[in-house]
Amino acid sequence: MKEVIHTSNAPAAIGPYSQAIKAGGAIYVSGQLPVDPATGAFADDTIQEQTRQSLTNIKNILACAGADMSDVTKTTVLLQDIADFGAMNEVYAEFFTEPYPARAAFQVAALPKGAKVEIEAVAVISEK
Repeated sequence: MKEVIHTSNAPAAIGPYSQAIKAGGAIYVSGQLPVDPATGAFADDTIQEQTRQSLTNIKNILACAGADMSDVTKTTVLLQDIADFGAMNEVYAEFFTEPYPARAAFQVAALPKGAKVEIEAVAVISEK
């Protein structure tokens, strides 16, 4: 059984997908752009602030589903420029503690709306 997760504390989906789906003891959070849900605009132009907003969106979606960042087991980070990896990683470390989630990070040709970063996450809650 799939449960759609939706909160106004994260940007609405801009296409035919859900913010997140809860199924089988896991929460699958769709890629989050650095959009501030209050304004509909990017939080800032820096990779640090865009990373912070993307992760805040994930945090808010997880909270709506009864989970938190400590439940995240896997993330995927898409970067417009892999040279931003270090700066992104510094902010990323503010949101996670050991044991850190597994992660993949890639440079991509382009991201929606010209974003510098997009982050997706999987959280497991069945162990609680």
